Amino acid sequence: MKYAVTGATGNLGSRVVKRLTALVEKKDLVAIVHSMSKAKALQEQAIAVRQGDYSDSASMTEALQGIDLLIYIPSKTYDVVQRVQELENTLTAMSHAKVKKIIFVSFFADQEKNPFTMSPYYGYAPRRLAGSDFAYTIVKNALYADPLVPYLPELIERKNIIYPIGAEKLSFISLDDSAEALARLAIQPELRDRGQTYLLSQKNNYSMPELAAVMSAVTDKTFGYQPVSLTTFAEIYKGDGDGNELASMYHGGALGMLSGVTNDFETITGHAPTDMRTFLQENYSN
Repeated sequence: MKYAVTGATGNLGSRVVKRLTALVEKKDLVAIVHSMSKAKALQEQAIAVRQGDYSDSASMTEALQGIDLLIYIPSKTYDVVQRVQELENTLTAMSHAKVKKIIFVSFFADQEKNPFTMSPYYGYAPRRLAGSDFAYTIVKNALYADPLVPYLPELIERKNIIYPIGAEKLSFISLDDSAEALARLAIQPELRDRGQTYLLSQKNNYSMPELAAVMSAVTDKTFGYQPVSLTTFAEIYKGDGDGNELASMYHGGALGMLSGVTNDFETITGHAPTDMRTFLQENYSN
């Protein structure tokens, strides 16, 4: 088997590549990157690096030559049409390069009535793959736990979690755990290639008072829960460039659409995912 990972210098892709190097020979692994200038670390590890641009099916076709299984990690754009076109370009490239298998990395905010900006894309992709000739697997991630770590100082200053989800719960998974599951799934053909769908999550989801209690225990600070409105949340984070998009995501959370948990991580890896308290203890420092 020859494996390829897109977005191989990104937060998730780089971790998937690292996990795969422990499971397969480096000669059987290709890291596909948008910018070769960011791939020096991969090249220094003797990992084959190829440039592939989601917006250019010809460059993706070249990057996918000789590949048997593609782990497709989408770009981070919030433009639904662009994301769809990037997927279509990649599928065209797969056909031209004769790649038969794909693991599509998705997100669990894909319900038909979910108001999240990117929900249409995450709903489109599995239906598109179902109608294709590819052997495919869908892996949905819960919310990444990792952004909570740099967010903690702001929350400590506020003394409250402010997510506008009311009494509903949120489900999380760490980037490292997601990467491990993706890498292990890639080498287990009995668990993939037949349209399976997996949801990667920790074993428990959290109401905001419950999450506040975990944060309080880890940081030795006192957290409460004082939700702001969706409009206020969007305004607070508009300077980061994604305030409206994040607000739309938490709107889905307020409708109970970001709370799913499964045992899929354990099914794939053979062990439990890292729980929230352990994750924060291992990554947060005063």
